[in-house]
Amino acid sequence: MGGDGFSRTPTLRTIEAIRLEYQPPHDFANLLGFFARRAIPGVECVDDAGYRRIFVLGDTTGEFTVTQAKRGHALDLRIDGADAAHHPDIVARVRRMFDLDADIDAVNAHLGRRRHLKACIARHPGQRLPGGWDGFEIAIRAVLGQQVTVAAARTLTERVVRRFGAEVTTAQGGKVRLFPTPATLADADLGGLGITGARIATLHAIAAAVRDGRVDFRAERRLAEFVRLWTALPGIGEWTAHYLAMRGLAHADAFPAGDIVLRKAVAGDARPFTARALEELSQRWRPYRAYAVLHLWRSTMG
Repeated sequence: MGGDGFSRTPTLRTIEAIRLEYQPPHDFANLLGFFARRAIPGVECVDDAGYRRIFVLGDTTGEFTVTQAKRGHALDLRIDGADAAHHPDIVARVRRMFDLDADIDAVNAHLGRRRHLKACIARHPGQRLPGGWDGFEIAIRAVLGQQVTVAAARTLTERVVRRFGAEVTTAQGGKVRLFPTPATLADADLGGLGITGARIATLHAIAAAVRDGRVDFRAERRLAEFVRLWTALPGIGEWTAHYLAMRGLAHADAFPAGDIVLRKAVAGDARPFTARALEELSQRWRPYRAYAVLHLWRSTMG
């Protein structure tokens, strides 16, 4: 992996290699493609070989790299520079990012019997949910991505990081900027970055709510409760709340029924489903509706 601006200056540091096993099939290449289209320059680097990210946990700045293991059904996680006390947290986050704990046989068996999904499952049996390293980051990026292209959202995110991200020294000695914290963005002047006034208000509301503990990404949150808390914030609708549950919590049953791409995908050449009709249809896909979402989105990409 290279050409990303990450320093290669050799220094003395702690490097840990951890094998992360999973139940096959697992479409690692598809996840890399998803992350690559959204990668924040300087924070993340994604290519055909794997995924790398700068992070801070506690007082530690480090990097981790995820690649496909050469043998068996596993990914190789290489942690560079982090205190060993943080390794369990890093492992848990990476397992969520790459959806390594899914019972994929159960998912495929259930959805593979459904008329709208049978062909999708047969074509891509290793489809996984692309999680996120940090829920707050996912939330900010989701709002920046509303009604714009993935590329445009990435550009806006990069601008926010460059202006408000704290500069840190990596394990290799390079200088990078991290994704801003909730406390930083809650009162940040986001003008002049190409973000609309309404979205700036939403970003401020999210940052303040996360900072104050009014919303969170605790794994034990029930989906309905999570959606209720997030949709109470200005500018956060059902679609965004369910998307956050999918990406930030890796919630297997999250389902943005109002999504026009989904409504068209299940309708085929007919008139698009209404959100209500799609919500009713999706009850047959529970408790794995989020996997149905990824399959249907993928089916429209050719």
